[in-house]
Amino acid sequence: MPTNRAAWQDEAGIKLSIRSTAYETEVAANQILVKVQAWAINPCDHMLQDVALPFVKYPVILGEDIAGTVVSTGSSAATRFRPDDCVLAFAKGTTGGPTMGGFQEYVIVDADTASPIPKWISFAEASVFPLAIYSSAHALFSSQMLGLPLPRVGKTESDSGKYLLVWGGSSVLGSNAIQMARAAELDVLSTASERNFVHVKKLGANKVFDYSSESVVDDIVAELDSRDPGLCVGIFHAAGNVEPCLQIAAKTKGSPFVVSSGPVPEDKVPSGVRAKMVFGDQDDIVCKIYGDFLPRALAERRYVVAPEPLIIQTKGLEGIQEGYEVLKKGVSARKVVVEAE
Repeated sequence: MPTNRAAWQDEAGIKLSIRSTAYETEVAANQILVKVQAWAINPCDHMLQDVALPFVKYPVILGEDIAGTVVSTGSSAATRFRPDDCVLAFAKGTTGGPTMGGFQEYVIVDADTASPIPKWISFAEASVFPLAIYSSAHALFSSQMLGLPLPRVGKTESDSGKYLLVWGGSSVLGSNAIQMARAAELDVLSTASERNFVHVKKLGANKVFDYSSESVVDDIVAELDSRDPGLCVGIFHAAGNVEPCLQIAAKTKGSPFVVSSGPVPEDKVPSGVRAKMVFGDQDDIVCKIYGDFLPRALAERRYVVAPEPLIIQTKGLEGIQEGYEVLKKGVSARKVVVEAE
């Protein structure tokens, strides 16, 4: 039987401990066991190394983004996956218990939040997707959030003239939200630094604004007000400070709903503005994205790897702490990835 190791966060305020952990072979009907070939790191991971939150019980195996090969499947998962399939998957790092934390060599994941990887995408590239797809899908398509129509492969133009503002288009969430919004037949306005304008436009944004400009709020309001206010389906705050999005919603004629990737301070929300933090409350929506849209979109090369992986030199679980340090220093339009040995 194979052995398993994990990167344990024993408590907040200390570095990761790499040590042996259980190798679980029993999976539920709709689960798969994955041998990891690449891990991607999210800001929430290194944050939980530094800050103890009440809903996290230490010691814990963190990590959400993995890509690898299927070792075994549950009975119902076998209809979609079989051993040796290459997959990307969302791991439940803080809520699923030790067997489902992403930062280990063998991980149990729900098949509903896994997708096959086509041959043209490497494991390192595939690992950038899972959490970004999960969170962006909830933000855009959940009925409790923006409630947009589901994306369709091959659709990139808006027949209705409806449009979405994505704040932080070059971020991990923004890069994927733009692509999914375009596939949902929406025009997309976005923000980015000037050096990332070309990148964001390649993803499908129709117009991009420099988020660092002193006039960015007024510039975007002018753009929104030059269009039909009733056709703005909302604002997705994918990265950065949420306050400019709240100001835009307050100033523009349409008062669009703001959905934020981070907390929304109640004292900063202007009167009359609706704003809510993304909350994963409709997994059936995400299942449709992972099960229907993403596999076909990737296979047909209609969905691109974004952002590109920034691969850490140290391989294996030992590279994850190094990845934390790189991410803490700041990374733009890339996602930190560690490859297995």
